Amino acid sequence: MFPIRDHNPSQRTPYVTWGIIALNIVLFVLTMPWGGNMQDLWANWALYPGAVTQGAYVHGLFTHMFLHAGFMHIAGNMLFLWVFGDNLEDQLGHLGFALFYLAGGLAAAAAQIAADPWSEIPMVGASGAIAAVMGGYLLMFPKARVDVLFIFIVFFKIFPIPAWVVLGVWFGLQVMNGTAAGIGDGGVAYWAHAGGFVAGLLLMLPTWLKRGGAMFWGQTHGAPPHPAIDYVRTTIPVVPRRRR
Repeated sequence: MFPIRDHNPSQRTPYVTWGIIALNIVLFVLTMPWGGNMQDLWANWALYPGAVTQGAYVHGLFTHMFLHAGFMHIAGNMLFLWVFGDNLEDQLGHLGFALFYLAGGLAAAAAQIAADPWSEIPMVGASGAIAAVMGGYLLMFPKARVDVLFIFIVFFKIFPIPAWVVLGVWFGLQVMNGTAAGIGDGGVAYWAHAGGFVAGLLLMLPTWLKRGGAMFWGQTHGAPPHPAIDYVRTTIPVVPRRRR
């Protein structure tokens, strides 16, 4: 079960969101054996918590969020960024969103380092920064409709669900899985996800307050402050058979 789109149109072209997605894809291709085969980027640009706490490989705090270790890794992250990123860029502006994204990624990295400061396991991926985007989205548009694709073995169905349900469940799973799996286990940086999400809420708080805080929610009812998109299901027209 994962979100595939929202009903929240952007009022401006999300150049920064597109640029981040493009940069991640380019670097992913460069690190693949069938691409540039530049696998040294993983070793040199990953985040090493134990090294950072010793003052080494500090650049990994930034560079790790643009690397991915597999197709499903980058596909999932870029899908989430595509769904939620444009709306925050709409609210923050291009430069504001770029700074927000980087700050969210740094906060996520700090959360993972705080959870296991001496870990030698490298961390890569944009999920911490994207978690911050999701946290900011939740604060601004808790009742925006998000289409979720539910796959159950042999059938699938798309459900429109309020953003607070989708994002709240996602955050709860990160905390639950992080607690159950233990620090550094399972190959997923759950605490980076949780830390990034909380950071996104806090980073977006000034904008939310500037819009009026609870009054903003009262005016918009937690939905986007502009008309939502209603996706129309199309059908294949039936062509009658001609009889000779």
